[in-house]
Amino acid sequence: MSSYLLCSPPVYGHLAPLVDVGRALAVRGHDITVLTGTKYRELVVGAGLRFAALPADVDFDDADLQERLADASAARGIAVVREGIIAMFVRAIPSQYRELTALLAAGRFDAVLGEASFTGLAPYLALPSAERLPVLGIATTPVTLTSVDAAPFGTALPPGRGPVARARNRLLTAALHPVLTRPLRRAVDAVLAEVGAPPSTIDTFDFAYRAFDTLFQMSVRELEYPRRELPDTVRFVGPVVARSAPTSAADLPAWWGDLDTDTPVVLVTQGTIDTVDLGRLLAPTLRALADEDVLVVATTGGRPVDQLERALGTALPANARVATFLPYDQLLPRCSVVVTNGGFGGVQRTLAHGVPLVVAGSTEDKPEVAARVAWAGCGRNLRSGTPRPRAIRRAVLEVLSTSTHRARSRQVAASIAALPDPVDVIEAGLAAAVAAATAGGTQRR
Repeated sequence: MSSYLLCSPPVYGHLAPLVDVGRALAVRGHDITVLTGTKYRELVVGAGLRFAALPADVDFDDADLQERLADASAARGIAVVREGIIAMFVRAIPSQYRELTALLAAGRFDAVLGEASFTGLAPYLALPSAERLPVLGIATTPVTLTSVDAAPFGTALPPGRGPVARARNRLLTAALHPVLTRPLRRAVDAVLAEVGAPPSTIDTFDFAYRAFDTLFQMSVRELEYPRRELPDTVRFVGPVVARSAPTSAADLPAWWGDLDTDTPVVLVTQGTIDTVDLGRLLAPTLRALADEDVLVVATTGGRPVDQLERALGTALPANARVATFLPYDQLLPRCSVVVTNGGFGGVQRTLAHGVPLVVAGSTEDKPEVAARVAWAGCGRNLRSGTPRPRAIRRAVLEVLSTSTHRARSRQVAASIAALPDPVDVIEAGLAAAVAAATAGGTQRR
């Protein structure tokens, strides 16, 4: 069996799929070490994997980013995106790289599997392939690659069709170059120089798709815009759908039996990180549907239930059922629609069950996720992270009253189910890369 080093920034949505892959590889006999933040030590160790900590200056709490994102918070317009990327991912390159190379020097690894936003791999990937281990990646966000067939990532615009749409895409890309792409390249080149690496030859949004030896896109093509520029080193493998053991009846909330009903069940969630203010989505959804003939299930992502009551300013509606966490594999088959803030992993988990969505995302990649859900016909995009109850009600009732969203969601679910096990594909890709490197004389390190 082989030894692999897995790398991810300490951001749950990026790390969790990598840990799922690592757990499955470990079960198959491989030796797995995960380099990430100390907050997630127990997540890694609990999955049966070795843990390696990032240096303190790039180890942060993804639920408390106020200080790290201070420059972005003070910016306006597109500068918010630029400064956020620099703060979260560009400035991390030197320390991530140094720790990565220290681990490689101290251990005996066969290959590296990095989450696409682990930017500390950039200097290592700049080495000739004969002087480094194989480096494969997994992408846990929508495709960011620049294309004439799609609007630039971050605009959250659907791709459009025909020459007019392609001209629009070119113009938008050109307009963003001096205020986003070029400044990001300059920032990346400055930190690469700190570790003696040459300037980057690839734009920031294209890096993962052009630099990794192979990139496993943890999604399905039906949920992604076509791009003629997509390299053949990119493989759509679908999400890792980790099936947990059924929760015992004793551990389920007392109201669980209420879900055995012909009344439509609407789940609303703000994920596990964006839960500081439950008034962004959970409270407006409960208000929006309080008088509708639906059962609304809300999960607070670990926050106390009374925090949601405070956000509401009143008692929970009679048709609301709330819990801190719920077993989604048991809950989603009972749902008619999911209202979500648009975390990519949660959206795909929902679609794997064939359930349509109403998406209200405004941070990180969530607007792009919402745009893809609408483009794929799997639900509605509310185009806001803090939607009004009226907009939520209208969208939920539309999804419930028409068959097209559910039919399309079931088609995506069938596509996910028809794919080979993503871990089988990743394991085979790693093995092939190691075999090729061994044949080519790359040293195991």
